[in-house]
This record gives sequence, structure tokens and C-alpha cells, in this order.
Amino acid sequence: MKVSALVVTYNHARFIAQALDSVLMQEAPFPWEILVSEDASTDGTREIVVEYQRRHPGRIRLLLSERNLRSNRVVARGFEAARGEYVALLDGDDYWTARDKLAKQAVFLDAHPECAMCFHNATVVHEDGSRPPWNWTPPQQKPLATLEDIWLGNFIATCSSMFRRGLCGPLPAWYDALFPITDWPLHILHAEHGAIGYLNEVMGVYRYHAGGLYSPFTEEEKLAQTRQFYETMNRNLGHRHDALVRAAMSNYFVEWAEEYCARGRLAQARACFRTALGGKPLSRQVSLGRLWKLGWTLYGPGAALRQKHA
Repeated sequence: MKVSALVVTYNHARFIAQALDSVLMQEAPFPWEILVSEDASTDGTREIVVEYQRRHPGRIRLLLSERNLRSNRVVARGFEAARGEYVALLDGDDYWTARDKLAKQAVFLDAHPECAMCFHNATVVHEDGSRPPWNWTPPQQKPLATLEDIWLGNFIATCSSMFRRGLCGPLPAWYDALFPITDWPLHILHAEHGAIGYLNEVMGVYRYHAGGLYSPFTEEEKLAQTRQFYETMNRNLGHRHDALVRAAMSNYFVEWAEEYCARGRLAQARACFRTALGGKPLSRQVSLGRLWKLGWTLYGPGAALRQKHA
């Protein structure tokens, strides 16, 4: 088996058919399978995936929760059950747009043994129309990224990733508890074993909608989760990447401090700035001049006046 397409789903009744159809349309010159890991949905998703499996018994295998796990175990069990040399990940509310997506990524990994995984670009679509579609991965993305790069931030849309199965051994038990952050730790774990290859082509859609895992969270809550993610990952990995993690956290929160400054939200900017300083050693992306300028904006003589008029 060359590729296992792992579809992870919970309460995606409105979307799961499109996701599965986008996998079933794949054309590849090698054997491949579909694994659907469904987490005891309450909206009819399970009935839909069971019907799909009935219609495609030779292609689809189901992994069904007896009760809602609400943990990354739903993903981990898919990796454990996969038979493919490579595993491609797809959330049940996203979908693929290219018929040769699996074939192109498998060919890439075959040709690049130095890569532990690869990904492509994806279009982000806001279901409510609040923002025009945009591409998840920025134009300046490098053809080969490193462990340091992926610590700095997650530039990989979940629906675009393909991993070499078995590089990390069984996924560690602590991975289950990182929910709802599912894909970023997988990228980091695989990047410990090789480079991250990039195919500069849009071959999937990441759907942003009210029922998404992150939709209910405010910006501040998302920032708190990211800080907790860095600290938890650092601890779980035995601090073996401590300098990288601290530098990445510093860079991340400096960028958010600058963003909040631009919006005139100085209290939030100061909170991010303090977190950034706690992330020493600083990232190469954070110069002392940049920090000085930011600190002057936040705490200099004109800061109170800027806050008053914000």
C-alpha cells in the first residue's frame, strides 16, 4: 500500500460528503486506501460515512468511537491503523481540489528521501463571506523547510500534509492531550527526522466556519493556547529544543505585539511584549533594535496619550 488518506471527522454532516468525494476522485498509479476516523458525531456524520463505506467497501475503512473522545487519539489511531507508506491528512470539513494530489505528493517523497513530510498550498474559504479567499502558505515559502522553521509557526494547512509513516514510531501518549491543536505537533515530530518539502500548488481548501474547533475562541484565548502549546511541547520533548522553542515563542509574541500596536490596543500589545521577553534567547528574526522600538512605543512618554486616543 502506497498511501493512506486519513479523514478525521466529528459533526461534519454538512461537509463530509464533499471531503470524501474529493478523496474518492483521486487518480494514482499505485494502491491507496481511505481511513475515516469518526468521533461519535451527533449530527448524522456517522450515518453518512457508514453509507460511503457500504458503497466503497474495498476502498474505505472506518474507525468509529464508542463515545466522543474529543482528543487527538482520533488522529493517532488513524496513524496506527494506516497501511500506507505515506499518510495524507484531511479534516472532514475540508476537501481536496486536485485529482492527482496524492500522486504528486507520493512522487515527491519518493524522489526526496531527505524529507520526512511534504505539503502544498491551500485556499482558506470563510463560509460566512466575511473575508475573501486567501492562501494559507505565504508566497515566500521555502522549497525545503526545517525543524526551526516549523517551530516559528504553522505554515502548513492540515489538508495539505503527507507524512512518511512510522518515522516517529508510535505517536507519544502525550500527543492525545494536545487537542484541539492536532497537526502542528505532528509536523514538529516529523521534522525531527527530516526536511519538510513544499509543492507550490493549491490542491485543497481549508474551510473556516462557525462550527470549527477554533471558531469559538477569541484572539486572546488563541494566543493563550499558543503559549501553552509552546510550553507543553517543550516539556513533552524533554526540552531538547529549548533554545528553538523559546526563540520561536519570542518571535511569535513580538509579531502579535506589533499587530496590537498597529490596532491601537496597547494593553494587549504589552501583554504580548512581556511574553516575548520571557521567551529568551530571542529569535534571529527579533533584533534588539526592533525590540527597543516596540518597547518605546509601549512604554515611552507618548504611550499613555496613544492609549487615551485608541
